[in-house]
Amino acid sequence: MRHTWRWFGPVDRVSVQDAAQAGANGIVSALHHIPTGDVWPVDEIGKRQEEVRAGGLEWEVVESVPVSESIKTQTGPWREHVANWQETLRRLSAVGIRTVCYNFMPVLDWTRTDLRWTARHGAKAMRFDRIDFAAFDIHLLERPGAYEDYDPATREAAERRFREMTEERRLALSRNIGAGLPGSADGYSLPQLREHLRTYDGVSREKLQRHLVEFLAEVTPVAERAGINICAHPDDPPWALLGLPRILSNAEDYAFMLREVDSPANGVTLCTGSLGALAANDLPAMARQFASRIHFVHLRNVLREEVRTPCSFYEDEHLEGDTDMVAVIAELLKEEQRRRAAGRVDHQIPMRPDHGQEILDDLSRGAQPGYPAIGRLKGLAELRGIERALSHATYGLSAATR
Repeated sequence: MRHTWRWFGPVDRVSVQDAAQAGANGIVSALHHIPTGDVWPVDEIGKRQEEVRAGGLEWEVVESVPVSESIKTQTGPWREHVANWQETLRRLSAVGIRTVCYNFMPVLDWTRTDLRWTARHGAKAMRFDRIDFAAFDIHLLERPGAYEDYDPATREAAERRFREMTEERRLALSRNIGAGLPGSADGYSLPQLREHLRTYDGVSREKLQRHLVEFLAEVTPVAERAGINICAHPDDPPWALLGLPRILSNAEDYAFMLREVDSPANGVTLCTGSLGALAANDLPAMARQFASRIHFVHLRNVLREEVRTPCSFYEDEHLEGDTDMVAVIAELLKEEQRRRAAGRVDHQIPMRPDHGQEILDDLSRGAQPGYPAIGRLKGLAELRGIERALSHATYGLSAATR
């Protein structure tokens, strides 16, 4: 696989040079400062390329070109935003970008109740606590209909948890849940979040699925002509939140999307952490099922703390948690072998060590939550070791022939 590293630009406390020293071959980045829905300016794309090259690597994957809420709801200037998304693909292709990740999660991107929860050995990790989330939804956000969305035991536990919370914890919970896209300066206050939720009144799961398909029907032909693979990131966590539908949570959801827009350019971002929070998701089987359409991989692990859905979970070490990472990587290596045999140009699948626990000097660096230097270095080293061992044992591949 192609070992890449997410970099949030010059504001990132972890530099491109740090990524290179950690063993990354390429950079995953985006122009987070460009307003969602706008065309990415050519000069800003070039500037980001030069910033990455100054650190000794190349910008190889875009994560993400955001899909606006207008596109998701098909309201307001959504057609203009689709046209701008298409033009951004053309401009990225012109500078050699061949992989673009995006998501179709309504309002919230990945959602956590804790951004720096204390895990074993004093490491800091991101965590989703379902009782804290219910307390937020019912008692802080006061979303209409929230009370009815939870079972009696959860409602009782959430009320008790809310009463016990300090004002500081209540504020932190609101900030964590409304944090916005990773790397973005955007975030939602409680009134702003309520307003955004109202824009989804009448948007059912089926309607949101249809809007995704219609969006892909417009942008996929442009991606094909531009030589770009676009790949949808799964919902995180993979279940409904705040009364909003989620449509990329399991194998059935992805099979529907790929069947409705059946193009090699329309593919999957296989995120083992996002999908792994749902016990019913068999990650090695999903890697096998969607192998030919996997264009980008996020390798991380979560530990589910409960046998239920939704559940509480936290971001575990890369080789711990509930996902069999060895089996997932084995399936990806098999697919790369098939692609080489078929002569596919995209035979090497870009992956990155997603998230990571804050350990050692990470604890004082203050990096983007989930994206520490040493925690990801450790994860990449472990994942690379699995890949190297499997390659030698199964295919007899050396580093020079992979």
